[in-house]
Parts: sequence; structure tokens; C-alpha cells
Amino acid sequence: MGDLNLILSVLLYLFGIILLIVLIILGLRMIRLVDRADKFFDNMEAKVDSLNGLFMVMNRFSDTFSSITESLIFSIVNSISRIFSKKNKNKEDNDE
Repeated sequence: MGDLNLILSVLLYLFGIILLIVLIILGLRMIRLVDRADKFFDNMEAKVDSLNGLFMVMNRFSDTFSSITESLIFSIVNSISRIFSKKNKNKEDNDE
């Protein structure tokens, strides 16, 4: 009975040591994996930041183009409305 307790306790300690070593190895691998993922996401963030500059330029261009188009359409509509208002005034003057 004493020999069995000694063998079981030695086996228990041996499996505990093996489990501890496996957990340490898995922990180190997880740390490396997290470091690689961190580098990957930093790289992706840098690429997205470079694209943000391009999108900002495109946004400014579209805003400028929109304001120019809006002012052009406004002036055309004003010109057309003046022409029609002059025709209406001329007709009213002729009717009197």
C-alpha cells in the first residue's frame, strides 16, 4: 500500500510537471500569435490611413464640383426666369 501511494504520488507530480510545461509552451505560442496579429493590424491601420488621405481629397473634389455645379445651375435658372419675366412684362404692357 505504501509503494502504491509512492508510485501514484510520483505519477501525479510527473503529470503535473508535464502539464505545466505544456501550458508554458502554449502560453508562449499565444504571446507570439498576439504579437503577429498586432503587427498585422498595425500594418492594416497604416494602409487604411493612407487611403483616408485619398478619400479626403476625393471628398474635397466632389464638394468643390458640387458647389460649382450648384452655382452654375442657379445662374442658368436666374437667367431663364429673367427672360420669362421680361416676356410676361412685355405682354402685360402690350395688353394695356
